[in-house]
Amino acid sequence: MTQAITRTEPDFMEFTRTERTELADLLATLTPPRWDEPSLCAGWSVRDVVAHMLSRDELDPESMIRRFARGRFTLDGANAAGVEEYSGYSPPLLLELFRERIEPQGLAAAFGGRIAFVETFIHHQDIRRGLGEPREIPTERVRAALKLGTAMGPLGATRNMRGLRFDATDVRMVTGTGPEVAGPGEAILMAISGRAQALEDLSGPGVGVLASRLR
Repeated sequence: MTQAITRTEPDFMEFTRTERTELADLLATLTPPRWDEPSLCAGWSVRDVVAHMLSRDELDPESMIRRFARGRFTLDGANAAGVEEYSGYSPPLLLELFRERIEPQGLAAAFGGRIAFVETFIHHQDIRRGLGEPREIPTERVRAALKLGTAMGPLGATRNMRGLRFDATDVRMVTGTGPEVAGPGEAILMAISGRAQALEDLSGPGVGVLASRLR
């Protein structure tokens, strides 16, 4: 008799707490000038990314409408409005607030923490890659983030993935059809999310296609 295999759903809230704790520990090592170094988010410093993450956790449906109104009803504008709210905060205060937000809140905590996890994972890497501070990421977290990223899709990911085959060699995950893009799952997730720097970690005939889309 064949025994059925039961697959356990990842604990996305726990993954998020762990990611945020590890990011907070990194931030605690930074001197004030390093908070002003660029991240992989276009036009945003490390400080700005942390402010963005804090501002996202504050959102409920009503406050989201108000923020979009301040941002002239564009996503970029709304994100900029959220960052602006923290423009006068010092790095120590931002870190203190971030440590208080280890547990996802607001809309980010919806869907069992899936949104919070994939956004935290990507922004954590935005900061680390921008600073040149690599880390070893547990396989189960990379796989979970990549699966969410390819299914839910950060803004623009679906367009960036179209007509390409992605082979995450470290987590044994393949998705899509077409010219292949191969490499670490983290680099694939960052690239489809619009971070061109991650392309240097990828290989295959589809990399040129993906690079043209990121330009």
